[in-house]
Amino acid sequence: MGSGKPSRRFCDEGWRQDRGAHSGYSNINRRGWKASISGVHRSPVFKAGLSVKLRRKMLLGIHHLTALAGDPQAVLDECIGVRKLRLVKRTVNFDDPGSYHFYFGDHRGSPGTLLTFFTGFQRQAKRGSGQIVSGLDLDSITLCENEPEPTARVLGILGFTSTSVEGNRHRFELPGGAARVDILHEPQTERGKMGVGAIHHVAFRVSDERVQADWRTRLIDAGVHVSPVKDRLYFHSIYFREPGGVLFEIATDGPGFLIDETEEALGSSLCLPPWLEPSRESIEARLNHDHRSQLLALRG
Repeated sequence: MGSGKPSRRFCDEGWRQDRGAHSGYSNINRRGWKASISGVHRSPVFKAGLSVKLRRKMLLGIHHLTALAGDPQAVLDECIGVRKLRLVKRTVNFDDPGSYHFYFGDHRGSPGTLLTFFTGFQRQAKRGSGQIVSGLDLDSITLCENEPEPTARVLGILGFTSTSVEGNRHRFELPGGAARVDILHEPQTERGKMGVGAIHHVAFRVSDERVQADWRTRLIDAGVHVSPVKDRLYFHSIYFREPGGVLFEIATDGPGFLIDETEEALGSSLCLPPWLEPSRESIEARLNHDHRSQLLALRG
């Protein structure tokens, strides 16, 4: 039986790219970012009276947050038994099928309500730069950065505007308050380390695959190194790291969590994507526990 411990590649990187806080951002950093953080206001995207067509092409808010955890049973006990969250999907980490991926959300698993957990990690997280250092808040996140300006530039590309600066905290918001990102400027803070308790990545929402493709082109044109589109079964995703090192995802709203379970049955069985279904027996053998009976009892 496998240990269920996620691979080091996924634990440390989440999506393969060269190490380094600013890997893949040479173009962005050479494009004349000389203004203060508030300079992102100059983008024409933020003028008043946005058209409906333009609004459809913008980020809609936070799609989900994904955190790293240790024991799968402890996650279920905390989220279902204490926090009273609904488990809407019990699946595996598609990039490392020997560990669980739990999704918690509203009754249908709607985008914008989702907290997810990769389990099986052993090392404890170390807070530091290049990390999301806020809690599991689906309205806002806080990044810890040694250098805020390159990250602010990317936030500007994504449609965020600078709204305030208080001490070392720089605040950015999407139009209409759809999401908020704070940057804590901590120039002397050492790099953080992923592990239990860390937020692995934040995913932002888009309406569909066409809008996602537009964003991918826009980011690549701006010098950002973006992954190919990944099929996450319940949505499609692209990934990239902002210059400080935090993993960002842009995820589609659909097709959603009802494609392989009814609303009433969400989270009650282990769901696998078609390409992993032939390996179900070996995957189940690698997982630590079968939680089905307890899940049903907790949800009853």
